[in-house]
Amino acid sequence: MSRRLIFWSVTSALAGFLFGFDTVVISGAEKTIQGLWNLSPKTHGLAMGAALWGTVVGSLIGGIPTDRFGRRPTLIAVGALYLVSAVWSALATDVTAFAAARLIGGLGVGISTVAAPLFISEIAPAAHRGKLAGMFQFNIVLGILVAFASNAAIARFVVGDGWRWMLGVEAVPALIYTALAWTLPESPRWLVGRGRSRDAAAVLRRSEPEIAPEEVESRIADFDRGSAGRRVDGRSLLTRRYRFAVSIAFLVAFFNQMSGINAVLYFAPRIFELTGLEQKAALLQSIGIGVTNLVFTFLGVWLIDRVGRRTLLIVGSIGYIASLGATAWAFATETYAIVPACIFAFIAAHAIGQGAVIWVLISEIFPDAVRAAGQSLGSFTHWIFAAAITSLFPTVVTSFAPSVVFAFFAGMMVLQLVWVLAMVPETKGVPLEELRV
Repeated sequence: MSRRLIFWSVTSALAGFLFGFDTVVISGAEKTIQGLWNLSPKTHGLAMGAALWGTVVGSLIGGIPTDRFGRRPTLIAVGALYLVSAVWSALATDVTAFAAARLIGGLGVGISTVAAPLFISEIAPAAHRGKLAGMFQFNIVLGILVAFASNAAIARFVVGDGWRWMLGVEAVPALIYTALAWTLPESPRWLVGRGRSRDAAAVLRRSEPEIAPEEVESRIADFDRGSAGRRVDGRSLLTRRYRFAVSIAFLVAFFNQMSGINAVLYFAPRIFELTGLEQKAALLQSIGIGVTNLVFTFLGVWLIDRVGRRTLLIVGSIGYIASLGATAWAFATETYAIVPACIFAFIAAHAIGQGAVIWVLISEIFPDAVRAAGQSLGSFTHWIFAAAITSLFPTVVTSFAPSVVFAFFAGMMVLQLVWVLAMVPETKGVPLEELRV
């Protein structure tokens, strides 16, 4: 791979870093904000949830600008949304302004999950597409860890309006990302679809300078035959032609959340406290979750082009079933000592399987003409179920025994394994135009 191609991929993947940072940074400020503006539990919940619902909306509409205006302008706009959100959140003087600022950041998160993986998949050579697109997920996890570290440092060294600094510091990586996004080219596949084959060829020559002129012409022809030259409406996804690809995008996102991953990430201290751990010990265990997530996400990204997407989903599913089943058994038999190890194993299974695969697979399986709409569908499915699971989990875990909740998640992962074995194709190393799903 050329250095330029790696740089473009890393730059685009930095949208994932801001995604992870923005999602988690609020955790260090939310209690202070509630007290500062004397918010009722309902108002507090609405203000804190504004970003999550903004993400749902952003993922739903993200395919529109990505397809109409191009991948590059959309990625630049994502950086601007993050920047505005960070500054406005830090300067907000009332809860309405704060919620509006967080909503804007949520829109950036949702749109980034459409545009960034899609852009990387379209510029990456087939042999390296998995690890390059997988960097988006790695950056999400890295952003989460950096947000936790940033919050801890500010809480220790800044007094008074420390919560404003926690939220405002995101403006620094947002500004850097936005500046770098201006250096990105447009996706050659998008250019061909708009009749700009000469510009597309120029991008290919810059990204892979070693390829021969005849190879460039051959690829441009492949892009055109791959339906990039036909403008179609997103409603075309509803036709029979794309039924299988739609089912893959929907189900990989659906099962991602039915594993309980967001519930575990967001409520890890509560889960550990159910085992009898004190609050400080529970928080310490939660940091271990972040480290485990980062290490095994890196491993998943390293493996994805070596063993393939389908293989990682199978390995991850087996890991899910074993770890979630063991967690359910531990709660049922009050063998609480093994719960932290089981949760760490669950995080590892997710990071190496679903976590590494989801954004790569969704970005690969649709033809060029509907790829933006397909990416938006998969992203929206992910976020609507993430919002639902996150909202319902506190109620569910108090209404049902923890053993029942984790047994349910384990059962869903049995269904995922059956689905992967029966229906999911392998996309490793296959040029996008040659995929038939």
